[in-house]
Amino acid sequence: MTTTAEIVTFRLKPGANTAAFAKAALDMMPFLHGTGDMIARTLSRDETGLWTDHITWTSRKAADAAAQAMFKRPEAAPFMALIDPDGMDMRHATVHLTPE
Repeated sequence: MTTTAEIVTFRLKPGANTAAFAKAALDMMPFLHGTGDMIARTLSRDETGLWTDHITWTSRKAADAAAQAMFKRPEAAPFMALIDPDGMDMRHATVHLTPE
């Protein structure tokens, strides 16, 4: 099986509450787990305010399907509403090493 990493970097909209964003991200977890294809997720923020959402999927096809489905989910609205779309970057990469 070839797993895929989805790496999304972004900033929040000016004035966005980070605690509200963290809750909105947590509220997305049932959907992500419910796909049956998410392996792991980490969400981090560096000292400049740049966020990284790193999700490992069972395949690129699964990652793409989840991305398409997410925009139709009501729980995605609060999460997406806090993200500044300018400068958001999404990329995918084949996973070659996973720590045990």
